[in-house]
Amino acid sequence: MKDYLSAGASWVLISILALVISCQPKETTTGLLATNAMVVSAHPLASEVGNEILKQGGNAVDAAVAVHMALAVVYPQAGNIGGGGFMVVRKADGSYHSLDYREKAPMAAERDMYLDENGDALPEKSQNGHLASGVPGSVDGMVKAHEKLGSMEWAKLIDPAIKLAAEGFPLTENEASYYTRASENLKKYSSVDPVHFTGKAWKEGDVFVQPQLATTLTLIRDHGREGFYGGSVADFIVAEMERGGGIISHEDLTNYESAWRTPLVGAYKDATVITMGPPSSGGLILLQMLGILEDYPISNKNTAYAEYLHLKTEMERRIFADRAAYMGDADFFPVPVSGLLDKAYLSQRFEDFDPELATPSDRIMEGNVLTMSEETTHFSIVDSQGNAVSCTTTLNGGMGSKVLVDGAGFILNNEMDDFSIKPGFPNMFGVLGGEANKIEPGKRMLSSMTPTILEKNGELYMVVGTPGGSTIPTSVFQAIVNVMDFDMSMQEAVNENRFHSQWKPDVIAYEKEFANNEILELLQAKGHELVERGGIGRVDAILVREDGQLEGAADPRGMDAASGY
Repeated sequence: MKDYLSAGASWVLISILALVISCQPKETTTGLLATNAMVVSAHPLASEVGNEILKQGGNAVDAAVAVHMALAVVYPQAGNIGGGGFMVVRKADGSYHSLDYREKAPMAAERDMYLDENGDALPEKSQNGHLASGVPGSVDGMVKAHEKLGSMEWAKLIDPAIKLAAEGFPLTENEASYYTRASENLKKYSSVDPVHFTGKAWKEGDVFVQPQLATTLTLIRDHGREGFYGGSVADFIVAEMERGGGIISHEDLTNYESAWRTPLVGAYKDATVITMGPPSSGGLILLQMLGILEDYPISNKNTAYAEYLHLKTEMERRIFADRAAYMGDADFFPVPVSGLLDKAYLSQRFEDFDPELATPSDRIMEGNVLTMSEETTHFSIVDSQGNAVSCTTTLNGGMGSKVLVDGAGFILNNEMDDFSIKPGFPNMFGVLGGEANKIEPGKRMLSSMTPTILEKNGELYMVVGTPGGSTIPTSVFQAIVNVMDFDMSMQEAVNENRFHSQWKPDVIAYEKEFANNEILELLQAKGHELVERGGIGRVDAILVREDGQLEGAADPRGMDAASGY
């Protein structure tokens, strides 16, 4: 595998080898095992890039930077330098860190910028095109992470992504189909036709080359932050905005800063849970759900599984109502974090729970707290020293705003839709918001991303996260419960069918592969409306097993892959 960056036919061989060795089919019950280090990401080539960095002596943060940049090339529908995200780090010495590189609203943004003259919402503008984009944070975030916690030379971490962009990589059948379908929207919303994407009907085996992106990544390699937020790349971004009616300015790019935040730390049974705080709602939702759940005996055996799913749904409805009322960017709104996690509050919040009957969402409001996004991607990394990274990054929707920056070769996010564009109007994931998440210049939009690390007895235990918009925290919750309460391997926990509910719409979504009609009928008998849908989330996780081996679990719902040594 040492020549994994060579050109031409070797790319095809490496793609095949990575898929055969690393991808775990759904019937596999144990994920890839390794004794030293592990990377699990949304694409085999990105996972292999991270694994090679670890083999060269890089730490988990070094590998995270390399994987992040590689995903911007091989997984452009979500991997990005034109978006943002969150990173949670647990160092081998037991210290915790969390980095917020979420996008920000441009300074020219206005609260009612997506309303017409009658005050009606215009979701097309917040979801597609130039006006939908927030100021990107990914490059600043990776620079900040490397400066504080990295160990290898910066250039060595960016080189693999440059080679992938310049020399190309062969497309799978699914990738070829996806790119072909995406062409129409990329043509429609970009101010200049991105012909390297749209110039042909893609087929399996075609080599996808991105010369403009390779140049941009080279500037980032050679000039760090300034290679993106200044110079020619910044000029390309602003010119794209001017041609397409967007509002990101040179000033917005110059002034963007990611931020180190204090991680949220909670407990579930004998595990410590380290996760992301505001402006992500995901960590709060996860800790609220775990805080309620530990007071109830649960089982996945026979019909008891329906009782657990009913309990989970009732928690989700109440907690997502809290999300709409209380969660936003804590730099702009006083998010009552301690109050939302207070055990007495959670008990009070669940006083009206009926184990036999669903509570209609119209009867659920936010609690009385005492003050004390569906195309994202996630990767989990553990290095040989025991450092761990859980990182979730996103453009928001698939291919973001569908705007590719001419001259720079990358796609911009459509994160402005994650603000509450109008109180009570749902975003693209059906999530409602209010005053806490209103649009304000320089503000970060609320997220559901939930990068999470668990430890037991002071030792690393689990690294977990997923894409999936509003389903992110509930998918992470299910993966944790599957391992800790239902005694599954990490791979079994990732493979297991998922269920999701939120405050509104008043339904339980379940994956169409779930075939236990008895469980579904029991839920319906309790008054739940059920909606069948495709896959929920793509959880990529690592478990430290009792024998000390690392189990890398890649989600079979995508082409996700584990790579370790």
